[in-house]
Amino acid sequence: MHLADVFDAAERRGPDHPFLRFGGRVLSYGDAGRQVAALSAALADLGVGPGSRIATVLPNRPEAILSLLSAARLGATLVPLNPAFTRHELLFQLRQTRAAVLIGPATVGGRDLVEWSAELTAELPDLEVVVVGGEDLWLEEPAVAWGDLLARGGSLPAPEANRDPSAVLAILTTSGTTGKPKGVALTHAALVGNARATAAVLRTTAADVALLAVPHFTVFGVTVTLGAVDAGASLALVERFDSAAAVRTMQMEGVTLCHGVPTMFALLLRDGGFTRRALPALRTGIIAGSPVAPSLVRAVRAVCDVEIAYGMTETGPTVAMTRHDDPAAMRETTAGRPLDGVDVRVQNVGERPTGELLVRGPYLMAGYDRMPAETARALTPDGFLLTGDLAALDGDGAVRIEGRRKDTIIRGGLTVVPRELEDVLRAHPAVEAVCVVGVPHDVLGEMTCACVVPIEGAVVRGEEILAFARERLADYKVPDLVRVRDALPMTASGKVRRRDLAQAVALELTA
Repeated sequence: MHLADVFDAAERRGPDHPFLRFGGRVLSYGDAGRQVAALSAALADLGVGPGSRIATVLPNRPEAILSLLSAARLGATLVPLNPAFTRHELLFQLRQTRAAVLIGPATVGGRDLVEWSAELTAELPDLEVVVVGGEDLWLEEPAVAWGDLLARGGSLPAPEANRDPSAVLAILTTSGTTGKPKGVALTHAALVGNARATAAVLRTTAADVALLAVPHFTVFGVTVTLGAVDAGASLALVERFDSAAAVRTMQMEGVTLCHGVPTMFALLLRDGGFTRRALPALRTGIIAGSPVAPSLVRAVRAVCDVEIAYGMTETGPTVAMTRHDDPAAMRETTAGRPLDGVDVRVQNVGERPTGELLVRGPYLMAGYDRMPAETARALTPDGFLLTGDLAALDGDGAVRIEGRRKDTIIRGGLTVVPRELEDVLRAHPAVEAVCVVGVPHDVLGEMTCACVVPIEGAVVRGEEILAFARERLADYKVPDLVRVRDALPMTASGKVRRRDLAQAVALELTA
């Protein structure tokens, strides 16, 4: 299954059927097809072709979807990046992925992309920069406005590339326990196949309208998009998640499928408009991205009968998912049974029923981009991926996630790596030692707390530490809390007892 073939089939079935709904405007499948053809031709004229990497730093706008579809048509690979990245983070990703093109809005991360383009191309002289919404700006080479690019492509012949389902469609950024970002390479067959299998569980049809409020630069967002395209359904885009904006969009567009991480649903439930009476079209959706409490699931299902799913970027993403006809207990307390064709097993330690979850199947990553050694470490000799998550398998085959072996924090559905924050905060001149831990939070799932030990004689304030972090990290990585301590709890071998520290902070907050 190649995405270009899937989209072409949807366009043939319903050229006038609404595809993208955004800001009161509607783009049909036919409209989108014409724009994809023009964009593909213009990018080909810039030298983009099979194997090229197209990076985007876009919020949930139509241009993000059209860029993905154009990459597929060109045989290129999309590299969607977080718009919250700082210039240093963005530069690292562009260099690491060898991107030929960067597509982004006129302002990104609070800075002018036109201004950034001069700095980026000074480091990456072959990079082409496309500015969305830049038609009214004075742009100098190498920056070009999105509208001008489409106009140029409209007069050029449509490019054709070999449609190989085993080619890499997207490289999606994830983080490991070392704090170093890794690019997960996923093929057309993996992403489209997983999206199709996931949508089949939800019984998605062309009549559905799916809410795209999860970020499109995540594998969750890409899967929502591909599931809609495969079914010929509509996508209602929320540029950046806000519960009130999401509810308005659901009401205005008649959304039937609502997808999100637990944090998003917790915020929606606090909004007075998220009710079954106000949103009668809501049918189902997916709640995934971090552990979800049964009480939250029950509250959400009173409005929208969502299914719980478990997965990760490396697995394409969905591994397991509850079904509508599963027993009530399974639907509330597990991530359901694996998708068809996906094998799971638990690598137990001793006699304990809980162990590390291992996954094998057709949707696994092709590997970490340019990291063969890291890829080899992530896989067993018989092809199972080591997820780093602790799980147990129920007698009926349902996956029950018990915790994480990997030392990460899931904050609002996004992964925060303590090591990365610690490396940054350790550079503060007044900091002797630092340990970042996650503490439970009813909306975010987890908050990040930086426990700091100052050097002898130094006076450190939490506000100062936070300001230091904001200058160097994307917003979601900045600690929510700072605690200044005399010392950190240590093991006999000299390692910080993270669990004890996290428990101590949680008790302080409770008190």
